[in-house]
Amino acid sequence: MLFTRLEFFGLLAFTLVFLYRVGSARLRKLYLLAASYYFYAFWDWRFLALLMASTLCDFGVGRALSRCDRSRVRRAWLTLSLVANLGILGFYKYFDFFVVELSRLTGGWDPGSHLLGLVLPIGISFYTFQTLSYTIDVYRGRLQPTSSFTDFALYVAFFPQLVAGPIVRARELLPQLAENRHPSRDRLFAGAQTFVFGFFKKVFIADRVAVFVDGVFADAGAFDAVTTWLAVLAYAVQIYCDFSGYSDMAIGTARMLGYDFAENFRHPYLARSLSEFWRRWHISLSTWLRDYLYLPLGGSRGGRLFTFRNLGITMVLGGLWHGAALHFMAWGVWHGVALAVERAVAPRLLGGASMSRRIPPRLISVASWGVTTLVVVVGWVFFRATDFPAAGRLLSAMVGHSGGGLRWIHPFAAAALLMVAMWHLWWAMGPERWRPPLAQNWATALWLCFLVGLCFAYPPRDPNPFLYFQF
Repeated sequence: MLFTRLEFFGLLAFTLVFLYRVGSARLRKLYLLAASYYFYAFWDWRFLALLMASTLCDFGVGRALSRCDRSRVRRAWLTLSLVANLGILGFYKYFDFFVVELSRLTGGWDPGSHLLGLVLPIGISFYTFQTLSYTIDVYRGRLQPTSSFTDFALYVAFFPQLVAGPIVRARELLPQLAENRHPSRDRLFAGAQTFVFGFFKKVFIADRVAVFVDGVFADAGAFDAVTTWLAVLAYAVQIYCDFSGYSDMAIGTARMLGYDFAENFRHPYLARSLSEFWRRWHISLSTWLRDYLYLPLGGSRGGRLFTFRNLGITMVLGGLWHGAALHFMAWGVWHGVALAVERAVAPRLLGGASMSRRIPPRLISVASWGVTTLVVVVGWVFFRATDFPAAGRLLSAMVGHSGGGLRWIHPFAAAALLMVAMWHLWWAMGPERWRPPLAQNWATALWLCFLVGLCFAYPPRDPNPFLYFQF
């Protein structure tokens, strides 16, 4: 069920009415759990069993960890959770990928007869990481396991964030579920604002820009340098508006229902370093990878080479998390190498006092932003291209080696690029107090209606599913 379809609005409206009318906290949570399972089953009811299996497994592991003090037995329970969850994720997401790549490496056999053609269960990458964070935190002693199966099942399946995040930690949502929370007028209005802004970013910007982006990437190398650069920059706008739009809608929906999610995007294209970019982009994933992969590997302890190794492993696995394809791995390698270079070079270039005396700090800041943005944008080529040859043709066209090529300047893509740039610039110009939340009045309501009206008055030609549904 998509956030942009009428079925979702019907479910949301009925849910809000139910939560407002029913006073029992237990009945409200049971209804939310049933609504969440319905939301997921609306796509394909058969995969609901996987969601329930993951829920039962990790709830049981959490309870077992709470009753056990022996380190060896506790490690065994954690191992069970890791093997069960990662095993299911690996089987559905990576089995065919590894079969194909193994056949390429060994040669001499046709992988076709060994491929299973499995359908990737929607949201499995998100809810797997979510349940794993629970068992790992319980194992580390950073979280007390819940004794309420209803609360835990709702934590895993809560429909606003179920299929594409944000990846909500148990220590953030479980305490809220334990409270007697219900919708309120203030939360409803604030959530509606956030939802409408996300809806506008997705439907009016991302889906309309996709027409231009898909056309250029489908015929990689056939366009001139200007068109190719515009398409790559437009994709940077598309993926930001698509995914941050989904996150906004998820956060807004949860807020309307009485629950709070943390911010998942913080104007990432303002970043002046790659490290800062990953503190602003898909924050729930980047912090998950930091806390449960990078730091357990050793983080920045043990010397520069170990730090570079840990960065590389984290980013490569982060790339593969997005999809079972070599171009996603290449995107992870690109960011891993760039982060390592940044760690090695930036302190020498920018750390000296003589540098700050020779070059104005504002100029250094602008140059850092420019280099960071260039690295991120070039990385999107690997992320979006269908394979390595297509990525190579796009990069060749970007440096003017396409032999001329077709010229296609898409007006809306250029306007969307300018719109997102101005939005980021506005947020970069001043402190938070310059940007108070919208007031609860008729002017704000009319403004939100105007944004929704634009989406319906100028709909995209071919509405697209959210990009992160494929991950």
